[in-house]
Amino acid sequence: MTHAAVEKTDSPSGAGPRLSRLIGAAGPMLVLLALLALLAAFVPDFAGVRNVRGLILSVSLVGMIATTMMLVLALREVDLSVGSIVALSGVVAATVIAGSGSVWLGVLAGLGAGLAVGVFNGVVVAKLKVNSLIATLATMEIVRGLAFLTSQGEAVSIPQEQFYALGSGEFLGLNWPVWIMMACFVVFGLVLNFTVFGKNVLAIGGNPEAARLAGVPVTRVRIIVFALQGLVAGLAGIVLAARITSGQPNTSLGLELAVISACVLGGVSLSGGVASILGVLIGVLIMGAAQNALNLLDVPTFYQYVVRGGILLLAVIADRLRHSATPGWLSFGGRR
Repeated sequence: MTHAAVEKTDSPSGAGPRLSRLIGAAGPMLVLLALLALLAAFVPDFAGVRNVRGLILSVSLVGMIATTMMLVLALREVDLSVGSIVALSGVVAATVIAGSGSVWLGVLAGLGAGLAVGVFNGVVVAKLKVNSLIATLATMEIVRGLAFLTSQGEAVSIPQEQFYALGSGEFLGLNWPVWIMMACFVVFGLVLNFTVFGKNVLAIGGNPEAARLAGVPVTRVRIIVFALQGLVAGLAGIVLAARITSGQPNTSLGLELAVISACVLGGVSLSGGVASILGVLIGVLIMGAAQNALNLLDVPTFYQYVVRGGILLLAVIADRLRHSATPGWLSFGGRR
């Protein structure tokens, strides 16, 4: 018996499940289109070219991390440490660049820091069988503390101005963070839909024990997914450091909630086994459009907290309802 036995497909080619995910993405897509239409009609300057470019740039950080959070949630796990990883990676990159004068060495150090935390999370969750919520909650605090210790509690300035191009440079009219986000969506979309690894992730999330009996290397897959999450969060931290021209240990507080909200809005199931890269992109845009509209309307920060929390709560309730009241083939993302 192989991992193929775990995967439920409508055709030998796997075209059926992919079609189901496209059908399931129609719900979030309609929500996004309706939201954009309402905001364009009632929020001044929302549909302006400058604002649209700013909106896309503003979601790049959440978008990058959401592509791998999708895999974590599809495993029936969660990672609350991504905001702290972003801060640590940015601080490490800034510190190494300032100390060595090498941009590439700083980038590699930042990526290494993110990867190390991701591997640590994966080992604790997969090998030691610690609940991922508790494990990554602890890691969130530890890594945030390491960021403050590394920077001695202060922002670390980056003297090499060529590093700033990573955050503010453009190509074909789009900023580099947007291109990096798009690359993440393409890469992890292909991984999810067209690789054995992606099928194994969904199989484990759908039924871990059945996946294990089918020969899927459950422990290894979990460690790799958390490692990828750490690596991409590290990349996001480096890009953010380039945008703000420094490494700041107190940045990205609460980022993990925005990322999880975007994934769940896009149809990624908190029960595991369901994920759609198109749905995640839609969820990221919904979150970004809502935040952008609040800023344009000058809504006070305290009210914005209420709105963001309400969006997360509604997304979780919607996830619960659609997976308890609708057939599997209609669920956003399609169960495999």
